[in-house]
Amino acid sequence: MIASIKEKLNKSFEWIDVINPTSEDLIAIGSKYNLHQSSIQDCMQPDHLPKYEVIGDMHFIICRYYDENCAKNADTIQDLTSKLAIFFNKEIIITIHRKELHLFNEVIKKYQNHPQTVDVVCKLIKTCFQSYETPINKLDAEIDFYESRIFLKKRIPDLLKSLYRIKRQVYVLRKLTNLSKDAIEKLAESQPKKNTFTQDLKDSYTKTDTQIEEVYDSINSLIHIYISLSSQRTNEVMRTLTVFTAFFLPLTFIVGVYGMNFRYMPELEKYWGYPSVIGLMLAITAGIWYWFKKKGWL
Repeated sequence: MIASIKEKLNKSFEWIDVINPTSEDLIAIGSKYNLHQSSIQDCMQPDHLPKYEVIGDMHFIICRYYDENCAKNADTIQDLTSKLAIFFNKEIIITIHRKELHLFNEVIKKYQNHPQTVDVVCKLIKTCFQSYETPINKLDAEIDFYESRIFLKKRIPDLLKSLYRIKRQVYVLRKLTNLSKDAIEKLAESQPKKNTFTQDLKDSYTKTDTQIEEVYDSINSLIHIYISLSSQRTNEVMRTLTVFTAFFLPLTFIVGVYGMNFRYMPELEKYWGYPSVIGLMLAITAGIWYWFKKKGWL
């Protein structure tokens, strides 16, 4: 669907919004507004990464925003986010996307009569970054939940799987923000004068990037702590089993010797033979216990 948000009036600009276009629609738009063929091909790729380029007098930006309808276990760029392609110069803005963008309604309502196209574009990109705030806060809350359960030693089914899911999702958002940095810097450099809208966009990017980095560091630390605690518990179990083995190994040896079926064996027919062997076993057990206690292993 191709909709005109704002027609050109006097010296203002025209704003064309394209929703879920076909290949024929994009080719027709490219021919009508003299858009470069390579940029049109980029618009056709749903998983294209953020970028910025200038061809002639036309600026072309691809940014990605968080898809609020994505699945909980989504962990790829295409599943977690959706693409917004923007063509603009001083006279026109063309926005291309696959889904309805309810988060942009405020920008459309507030800035459709703004005189500068680059300012409107900055607000659109800023809204893309702001869409990351809700999922990042949710992931941060999940990390706090799992962290408390880990230190309280409460069992949670598929805990490690859940932690790696969070790590994958944060990694995807982190990758997108890192790739967006170059596009934002180039957009700011393309303006001949300092612009408060581009500076505001940089500030929004810095805030989002900082939040994502903090969550990314938190989930990495939590995974390392969980693996370390799991290893510690395994070592404690192995230590307990080793202690039991050390106690019972000599006793098993003695029982094994006296369990052999030979007629002529020492002490078999002596009255105090059985009590003597039991006493020897007790003495060995006491000796091992004293030795372990002295070494600090118990």
